[in-house]
Amino acid sequence: FVFPSRCRGEEMGSVRWAFRCGSWTPSRSDWLFAARCIQREEKDRIGQFVFAKDAKSAMAGRLLLRRLVCEKMGIPWSEIRLERSPRGKPYLSDLAWSFNLSHQGDYAVLAAEQGRQVGVDIMKTAMPGCSSVPEFFRIMTRQFTAHEWSAIQSAGLEHQQLAAFYRHWALKESFIKAIGTGLGFNLQRVEFHLPSEPLTQDRVLHQTKMHLDEEEEEDWVFEESLLDADHHVAVALGPPRPPSLLPPTTFTVLSFRELIDSASPLTDEDPTYWDSFKMKAEAPQRQKDTHTST
Repeated sequence: FVFPSRCRGEEMGSVRWAFRCGSWTPSRSDWLFAARCIQREEKDRIGQFVFAKDAKSAMAGRLLLRRLVCEKMGIPWSEIRLERSPRGKPYLSDLAWSFNLSHQGDYAVLAAEQGRQVGVDIMKTAMPGCSSVPEFFRIMTRQFTAHEWSAIQSAGLEHQQLAAFYRHWALKESFIKAIGTGLGFNLQRVEFHLPSEPLTQDRVLHQTKMHLDEEEEEDWVFEESLLDADHHVAVALGPPRPPSLLPPTTFTVLSFRELIDSASPLTDEDPTYWDSFKMKAEAPQRQKDTHTST
């Protein structure tokens, strides 16, 4: 983003927002309004997705990010200019804030911090589509340490083991996203030690410890929460660690109205954008009907 310096907000704090894009069935007016409230190149990028679910997740991510800049940094919606790095990732030129987005399953989530590195990852506990759970774990063996596999495989029944697997996976991804490292990072370098306290939907855990190259990293804090019974979110918070830890910030699940309550249109309405999205949204049902009739 390129920010006019006179408009920079001074508000301190942490932001944790979520939007349930999986169950979002936008009306024609909602989808076209959302499309008008993002930059033209972002709109074009979203329009290239083959599946409606991916287009909805990407749209939610762009709106979450613009809402953050507008509401927490004091930049008028119409003056926000999204820039992308050479690797295609959105970034803030205002270095006082760092942010990260993730979407998987039914949600898109955003975590932002002022003055600290931040990474976020969300995972939905679901049965692997192409193999049994033991075979899935065998394929993923190299992604976790012996200590982590012990914790995963002693979690209980298969669904509980999968939940433990995705919990560890989200933790690792949140750290990698916070430090900005790509696919070359050896995931066995980081090992997570989970607290004995169970993870529940009504609170945020922050007692999980990370070991990097077999040494405990005391400057990193990990917040874990459940958005619902199947969606686990991990937030990695890097140095500098504040002298006294504030209570962890819970995720606020926004409605579509809340998502766009600060938005203002940037472009004219494009009716063909709805026609294209509607065809993508109806495609799975057409395929299902075709399969049923054969």
